[in-house]
Amino acid sequence: MNKGSLPSLDPLKGFEAAARHLSFTKAAGELFLTQSAISRQIQTLEEQLGVKLFRRGARRLSLTPEGEVLARAVAETLERLAEVCAGLKAAQRRPRVNVSAAVGIASLWLVPRLAAFQEREPDVDVRLSADNRMVDLEREDIDLALRYIAPETAPAGADLLFEEEVFPVAAPKLAAKLPAVLRAEDLAGLTLLAFDNGHKAPWFSWEPWLVGLGLAHARPKAVLQFNQYDQLIRAAEDGRGIALGRGPLVAKLIAAKKLKPLRGPRQRVAARAYFLVRAQRAARPEVDRFADWLLAEAKKTEREAGA
Repeated sequence: MNKGSLPSLDPLKGFEAAARHLSFTKAAGELFLTQSAISRQIQTLEEQLGVKLFRRGARRLSLTPEGEVLARAVAETLERLAEVCAGLKAAQRRPRVNVSAAVGIASLWLVPRLAAFQEREPDVDVRLSADNRMVDLEREDIDLALRYIAPETAPAGADLLFEEEVFPVAAPKLAAKLPAVLRAEDLAGLTLLAFDNGHKAPWFSWEPWLVGLGLAHARPKAVLQFNQYDQLIRAAEDGRGIALGRGPLVAKLIAAKKLKPLRGPRQRVAARAYFLVRAQRAARPEVDRFADWLLAEAKKTEREAGA
């Protein structure tokens, strides 16, 4: 039997009740139907299936072997359907915060901290959408967005999370092998991990850094380019080369001794900063609590980055 020829739900519900009670009258009372309506439902099922489902005695109703098989299957299916529907209704009742963030900040900053929020607010669900495009908060049902934008373009009401700071980092074992001041011969044995996602961002380019170190004409051993910043940082953690760390995003990794800043200047980037943007309709208690928690975590990040 294909899905198109399955019996409809109402006759199956009538049959299940009649099989459970072994009474059309009691089944009718449970389902708020007449006894004749239940009888017609059972007759329709028997005609569709081509088998008898009940033995109708003078004073007693019993299931046929075919009826027993169908009764077990229908009871299990209806019970499962009831569980699924109850779960869906419960999920709709749970408060949820929808958050959008670029892949880098989502992977390196937000995700490692989410467990702390879940412990603090176990009854609030968080849905994270990691996407490098600028999403439409209202149209895509997003409550909060973590955006890396120019300060002058920040929308009204946006909260500054933290400013951008860039400096070279490497895995501790690799950093321990490097001198305080890099020389051309040191660079010749190093791989530079470079970020290039197709957008102009000179502060993420190695060229200005090498010029500042007096290594404009020096050549590294190799250059590995990444279009996702979190992948670049994972490569740096694995000791694949040196990277330009973004202070707020690598602060936790530095505190955990998974990365180590190299000696030298740190560059403050005035052209970009990280902001928390709220949707205009996002005026729910759980959204406010999550936003407050994000701002508190940003303050912790500033302390970590300054340590």
